[in-house]
Amino acid sequence: MEQATRRATIADVARAAGVSKAAVSFAFNTPERLSSDTVARIRDVASGLDYRPDPVARMLAQRRTWTVGILTPQALDVIFSNPYFGEFAAGVATAAEAAGLAVQFISPLHGSLARAVDRASVDGIIAVGLGADHPEIGQIRRSGIPYVLVDSTALPDEPAILVDDETGAHAAAAHLVNLGHRMFLVIGIEPPSAGAAAEPAWVTSRRLRGYRAAAADAGIAIQDDAVVLGPASMEGGIEAFHQAWAAGLRPTAVLAMSDAMAIGALRAARELGLRVPADLSIVGFDDLDVAQYTDPPLTTVHQPNREKGEEAVRLVTDGGPRRNPLEPAQHQFATHLVVRGSTAVVPPVRQEVPDDKA
Repeated sequence: MEQATRRATIADVARAAGVSKAAVSFAFNTPERLSSDTVARIRDVASGLDYRPDPVARMLAQRRTWTVGILTPQALDVIFSNPYFGEFAAGVATAAEAAGLAVQFISPLHGSLARAVDRASVDGIIAVGLGADHPEIGQIRRSGIPYVLVDSTALPDEPAILVDDETGAHAAAAHLVNLGHRMFLVIGIEPPSAGAAAEPAWVTSRRLRGYRAAAADAGIAIQDDAVVLGPASMEGGIEAFHQAWAAGLRPTAVLAMSDAMAIGALRAARELGLRVPADLSIVGFDDLDVAQYTDPPLTTVHQPNREKGEEAVRLVTDGGPRRNPLEPAQHQFATHLVVRGSTAVVPPVRQEVPDDKA
């Protein structure tokens, strides 16, 4: 049996270049500690010997993993069922790649998010949907790892990425009010933990405030029984609409807090024999790429999904003790309404759906 060729070691390179092993390490990990000529000579010798630094040893020497983590409180199969997360993660990946970083997804490990955080080997963490008072955020603070919060609460000087949810939601509801709608169903995003449901700064609470304020301007009250929560997915939208219909709600318009949920509501409405927008208007939130291709194209609130991911990488790589105190720790993106074909003037009379379809 032919013997495998021995891989060159750092000692081989040091011997051939006439330098110490420490100098070889400096040449690859901290080249600023050597002259440019010495670095070039050592690397030329290493190339000739087909020497490649051990990645683990290199990370230990540099005290960096060259990796940024995306932390989510839900399992990855759940989070990836929401197309919004795919667009956000694409933004993270674009910015990370440009910065020479890899991306690691951190989700509950055997049901424990704390265990997953403990085992994460990253230089920074982008926490999605976890508020400032969440136990795992406290755990990250104590570790000293730079982090940024996305779409959740944050302390005043804590790095965070937000969007103007309330203004966007207000524009969505005002659009429907101006079309004559008075009977609304709100399909809201179920929070990652029970305690977050009442949190004033949780995304669902912010958007609900915007919807209610626009309705109140027209003398309309959106009651609690017209708000149904579910997962931010197409299946969540389908289930929420059927749940509301079975409870006797007969809205002329749906305000969905994600495009995925809005698309699910569109599907559920058709299953019940309703035409969109002739019988029912639907407005989403996100402006996903797919929103313009639904039938009919979806009216929705635009937020810069990919740009949020890119900005999160910028903040987390500038974060922690290294953050420039003159730079703002938080970035809030604007939102705006995009009107397409899923909304129309309220129908004067709507034919009741047969009971066997309810």
